[in-house]
Amino acid sequence: MTTTAPSLPAHVSERIVEVGPIQARVLVAGTGDPVLFLHGAGGLFWDPFLESLAAGHTVYAVEHPGGAGSDANALEHLPGIWELVLFYDELLDALGLDAVSAVGHSFGGMVAAELAANSPRRVSKLVLIAPIGLWLDEHPIPDIAGIPPAALPGLVLANPDSPLAAALAPPADDPQALFEAAMRMASILHFIWPIPDKGLDRRIHRVAAPTLLLWGAQDKLVDPAYADAFRSRLRDARVHVVDGAGHLPPLEQPAATRDAVLAFLDGREA
Repeated sequence: MTTTAPSLPAHVSERIVEVGPIQARVLVAGTGDPVLFLHGAGGLFWDPFLESLAAGHTVYAVEHPGGAGSDANALEHLPGIWELVLFYDELLDALGLDAVSAVGHSFGGMVAAELAANSPRRVSKLVLIAPIGLWLDEHPIPDIAGIPPAALPGLVLANPDSPLAAALAPPADDPQALFEAAMRMASILHFIWPIPDKGLDRRIHRVAAPTLLLWGAQDKLVDPAYADAFRSRLRDARVHVVDGAGHLPPLEQPAATRDAVLAFLDGREA
């Protein structure tokens, strides 16, 4: 939900990968076992969380098709979530990756879970950070397209008065930032509107990968009650709740999020 992309560090390479008729934008850095990172509605940015993952892994961070930096015509070839999952399966082939650990945030968590359900052998470990994809009537997920900008910090941040709040909406006087934010939102809504329940509940039992469900304790966008909903449907899952974080734990509590995710990926859990 940040607005403008800073220049990439020198050690991060930007690749354009041909996936059928679609050109995928992938940021790659690090050495070690491969980690596929799938971002949420805020877009793809190389931030300290990805930097920490790349310290001991080779990170492949992918821009969802249709986003501001991706193939503008991609969504014509991807009418629904099923085609998007097949796109990511084919992307892994194009990258020469037989199996990966997958880390996904929010919408990216939904896609990572769908990928792990569709191709259980391709995902060795799964990290879902406040994922969408399930639906609880008692905890409806707001329509993100209809959230007024002024209300967004209160839904996604534990402290809506923190400096992060200013980064959640593009500057009103920056047409390029407004355009890119609109493209990012449209690319996500294409797959989740009007609600993000697209049948994952019928497929999630196929996920074989050990899974870490990481949630911000103060998440008002995707209630922490969804952590138990996901855990109850997965074969091997554990929940880690980060206090002082809403829907954006990697930004609000970067150290706690980094430590929990790396301990899980590296098999150092207590």
